[in-house]
Amino acid sequence: MPTAILIANPSASQFTGGVFRDITAILSRTFELTTEWPISPHETETVARRAADRGIDVVFAMGGDGVAHHVANAVVHSDSALGLIPVGTTNVLARILGIPMKPLRAASHAIGFEPVPTRMVRIDATTPVGDMTRYAAFALGIGFDADVVESAETRPFSKTRFGSVHYASTAIGRLLSSWRSEQPNLRMICDGDRFDALAALTQVHDPYTYFGKLPLRLTSEPPTGVATLAADDLGVSRAAEIFARAAIGLSHRDATGIRLWTNYKRLDIEAEPRTPFQADGELLGYASHITVTPAEDALLVLRPQTD
Repeated sequence: MPTAILIANPSASQFTGGVFRDITAILSRTFELTTEWPISPHETETVARRAADRGIDVVFAMGGDGVAHHVANAVVHSDSALGLIPVGTTNVLARILGIPMKPLRAASHAIGFEPVPTRMVRIDATTPVGDMTRYAAFALGIGFDADVVESAETRPFSKTRFGSVHYASTAIGRLLSSWRSEQPNLRMICDGDRFDALAALTQVHDPYTYFGKLPLRLTSEPPTGVATLAADDLGVSRAAEIFARAAIGLSHRDATGIRLWTNYKRLDIEAEPRTPFQADGELLGYASHITVTPAEDALLVLRPQTD
C-alpha cells in the first residue's frame, strides 16, 4: 500500500473537522495515511520535507495556496508527489492544475491520479537577511503585485471572507494611492534583452486565475513555458490596459511600455531601491537582485495529465 501524509491547515476558510475526517477516511482506503496539523509555515515545510526524506509517496496539502506553496517547496526535486485538497479562499494552484474545487471530490479523484511532472519557477534572491532560494508553483510577482499581497495580509479577516474581491479592492487602492506615480526601479535582462520596469509578473502556467474563475492570460496563445510581463509604469490607463488585455486574452507584445518574455531560460532583475517580491501569494521579502529560471518537471503532482 502506498504511503501518504495529510498536512492540514485548520485555519483555512473552508476547513471543518467533519471535512477533515471525511478526507482522512477517503484517502485511507488507498494510502497508509498519517496526519499532521502544523502551526506555522516553517513547521509545515519541516514536516513535509521530513516526509519526503523518508520516501513518503504523497504529501497532501489540505488548505489554501499558502499550504500548497510551502509543501511544494519542501518536496520539490524529490520522489514524493504533492496532493492538493483545496479548502482555502481562492485555491489558485488547484484550479490551474485541474483539481476539483470541492475537497471531498478532490480527495476521491486523487486516488485515481498519477504523479505528473510539473513545472515550477526557481527564484534566487539577494535580501537584507541573506541569499534565498524559493520556488513558485503558479506565479511570481515583483513590485506592485507583491505590495498588494503585503497590504492584503494586514486584513486577514477580509481575505478569508471576501477572497479575490479583497485582493482586487486592495490592488485598486494601492494603485490609486501610490503606484501610479512611481518611476521604474527594476533593470531586467532576459536572455540578453534589457528593459527598465516598475513591476513584473511571472506566470508559471497558463492561464493565471488569481481572481477566482476569471482567467488571465499574458499571451494570446498558451506558452509552452513560463511567461513574464513587465511594465515601465502603472498609471491608471496603463494598468487598465494590462488587465483588459489579460482578461480577454490579447497579447501584450505590441503594447507600449510593456515587455513580454516567453519560454526563456533566465531572467535577471536588479532593484534599486529593494523591491518586494512574492511567490504563490506568499510575500518573500524585499530583494536587490532576483534571478528567475524555469524549473521544468521539478515537482510531481497528483493531477490530470494536462498543463
